[in-house]
Amino acid sequence: MRKPSLTGLVALAATSALLLTACTDASQTGTDGGASGSDETSAAPSFDPSTIEVDEAAAALLPEDVASAGTLVVGSNTEYAPAEFVDADGKTPIGFDIDVIKAVGATLGLDVDVQSADFPAIIPALGTKFDAGISSFTITAERMEQANMIAFLNAGSAYAVAAGNPDDVDPANLCGVTVAVQTGTIQDEDIAVQSQACTDAGEEKIDILQYDSQSDATTNVAGGKAQVLYADSPVIGYAVEQTGGQLEQLGDVFDSAPQGVVVAKEDTELAEAIQAALQSLMDSGQLAEILGAWGSGDAALDTAELNPSVG
Repeated sequence: MRKPSLTGLVALAATSALLLTACTDASQTGTDGGASGSDETSAAPSFDPSTIEVDEAAAALLPEDVASAGTLVVGSNTEYAPAEFVDADGKTPIGFDIDVIKAVGATLGLDVDVQSADFPAIIPALGTKFDAGISSFTITAERMEQANMIAFLNAGSAYAVAAGNPDDVDPANLCGVTVAVQTGTIQDEDIAVQSQACTDAGEEKIDILQYDSQSDATTNVAGGKAQVLYADSPVIGYAVEQTGGQLEQLGDVFDSAPQGVVVAKEDTELAEAIQAALQSLMDSGQLAEILGAWGSGDAALDTAELNPSVG
């Protein structure tokens, strides 16, 4: 594959790191969200949960332990901008998923405590460490075997490459191409299937670079280490914006599917309460407003299905 010169690569990587400050603060401080010492102010959309009225009917569905605690403890992998990431202060979770779950909590009369966690660790910790999880979870049959899932938005997958697609990457054939993904995502699973299909057909495998942090995946494509970034469509759009046009989307959005909040499989009461809260936000138009502030208003669903049928 073609690579930029060493000088160009270092300069581009440095520029990318600056442009991705809000994202890379999360990866630099680890999943505990420790302070980075940054005194930057956030340019992210501001959401005030106090603007949400309690839906008494939805709140009445809460299990007694959660209602009496008064706080919904939520796990999220805060390294996946713009859905969930750490603000410039190095500790505050922000993003459209964070705003949505705060709105859910307000609708149920609960405070929300978002705790950063590795993406693959969230579902196994439901019902013990976390009451719920929100982290761009695509709803799949396999995940619904492990947890209850409540749909609230529809998102697809997309690719991004360096502006101008200098390596002339064909989105229909990634054999022999270096692709960056975040570990544990749907895209991580799918790119492995695509690579196997390449070798089965006698072509060169896809060189897959896996990163714990989505921001690291983005930075390494902008810096030239990988040729293609593969992620959810809102993430790709955000990456293009945050790198100042160093990246561009390659091809169309594909494989659109619902995403949702996850709750422990045995905790049906909490799942139904969150379902009712999301439906209330949909009916009032507030869900679309929250997502719209992050450029994803069209992704809002009209019905908050619990464990919906998926292909």
